[in-house]
Amino acid sequence: MPHPLAPQLTDPADANALAEGVWPAGAERVDGVLHVRGASVADIAAEHGTPFLLVDETVVRERARRIRTAFEAAFAVPGGEPAVDVYYAGKALLTADLARWMRAEGLRIDVCTGGELAVALRAGVEPAAIGFHGNNKSVAEIEAGVEAGVGTFVIDSPIEVERIAAAAEAAGRVQRVRLRISVGVHASTHEFLATSHEDQKFGIPVAEAPAVVRRIRALPSLELVGLHTHIGSQIFDHEGFAASARRMLALHAELGADGQQLPELNLGGGFGIAYTAADSPEPIEAIASRLADAVRQAAGELGVAVPRIAIEPGRWIVGPAGITVYTVGTIKPVQLGDGARTYVSVDGGMADNARPALYGAQYSARIASRSSDAEPALVRVAGRHCESGDIVVDAEWLPADVAPGDLLAVAATGAYCHSLASNYNAAPRPPVLSVSVLPDGGALVRTLVRRESIDDVLSRDAGLDPAPAADPEPSNGAASA
Repeated sequence: MPHPLAPQLTDPADANALAEGVWPAGAERVDGVLHVRGASVADIAAEHGTPFLLVDETVVRERARRIRTAFEAAFAVPGGEPAVDVYYAGKALLTADLARWMRAEGLRIDVCTGGELAVALRAGVEPAAIGFHGNNKSVAEIEAGVEAGVGTFVIDSPIEVERIAAAAEAAGRVQRVRLRISVGVHASTHEFLATSHEDQKFGIPVAEAPAVVRRIRALPSLELVGLHTHIGSQIFDHEGFAASARRMLALHAELGADGQQLPELNLGGGFGIAYTAADSPEPIEAIASRLADAVRQAAGELGVAVPRIAIEPGRWIVGPAGITVYTVGTIKPVQLGDGARTYVSVDGGMADNARPALYGAQYSARIASRSSDAEPALVRVAGRHCESGDIVVDAEWLPADVAPGDLLAVAATGAYCHSLASNYNAAPRPPVLSVSVLPDGGALVRTLVRRESIDDVLSRDAGLDPAPAADPEPSNGAASA
């Protein structure tokens, strides 16, 4: 029977179990301890301290391959080359190694700032395989992208038409561009994640698109290769995507009626994942197939050829591959009118995972350093930051004997955790680690992004003298080990 303080949860059969589809496919318990691809999180914590983000490289690569294969199959042209380009949305999580994994799996890279562009370029990503997004790209960022040879820019406003054209003319090149359209589809997701309704900072309204397209086509330094849309994030089924695609095909056909056909259509990303056992996203193969059916049907009705399709998944690829591991610091039972809730505080929080504070995101948690036969208790996992809204997991069932010093793992943190991390309360940001399988079957744990030290955090404070060389302050986890 659901607990009155957490009606969204059902009583767990086993508070140690790792829900399939929520935890990385390579996660399992060995003698009670959580392992990922054979690597013990307890051993990793002993070496690296806590908190840390651990990414299963095998899962990342497999999911990148799976979504590319699903869309290539769905949009396949008999006897032809694959008619789909898959861009990995770097905003979800971008490191040099991750960019290289994406390219190795046949994906392009989507960036939206000069910083993300620099990561991709320094990782060795070919500029032609990069798409540059953003609703307020600076002139300097545009010039850097043009100079580097970025494959496509996504134009988000009429002002950007002039800025990108000027940068391309100065560089002596013709820049490929797409025009982002606010298509008016209201995705079934959180208000902050919906990106294509009318009152929105992104894109050009459909009614204004023809005039902007005429201006782009009048500028010899720009080549309009297609339209772009993105209806939101964390969307579980195909219906919103299909509705958006039909509207975009109608505009695509209208803009090509004068004989200047647009060869491409970018339908964005936003494919949802399971953060808890209650989530049930539609399989990506079904979404791809139904989206392809909607595109073909709309193209047929409009009398236009199916354009080359592009998509931009980020969360779907990397989200389920990551777990964040914390050390429990304090336990505080709180008696409430509808029952008791136990606050379990950990050595991280909203500075390494802002999503719960931003829009009430839900997560799953498990004790990672041991299993337990204790009865399940309702807990709220709280962070260490000085905000009442610093909640990591709003409600979860954990063994009632959860105690200080336990390692606590939170699932599905691969996306939008490290990339949104901050130094709130002058807290150093955690490292990003990866685990992969060696040829001999062993586990290889590597550092993708090192842990910040206190000196790193203070190094930008111009009022401080340079600090003497010192070892980084140990994390709470390392200190309690």
